[in-house]
Amino acid sequence: MNKYIMWGSYCADVLEKRVPYREAHLEGIAKLKEAGVVMTIGPTKDLTKVFGIYQAEDEETVRKAIEADPYWQNGIWTKYEIKEWIQAF
Repeated sequence: MNKYIMWGSYCADVLEKRVPYREAHLEGIAKLKEAGVVMTIGPTKDLTKVFGIYQAEDEETVRKAIEADPYWQNGIWTKYEIKEWIQAF
């Protein structure tokens, strides 16, 4: 399996705006983690960026997972970038 990193940005006032979507977001991430697609994901301490490590056959699979997330669909994540990652250690 290939590994990918995702860097994304949060909207302004993320703490308030994410409330209606947070439970569905966390449930979806938990399912992806259980399936082995998400290795880890979370925000930066200042809540401006999101970082994730995914494991998948191809970048398109990662893109679909991100774009199916309620945070993406509802503008909580405002942009993202995916790069294939080589885990050295």
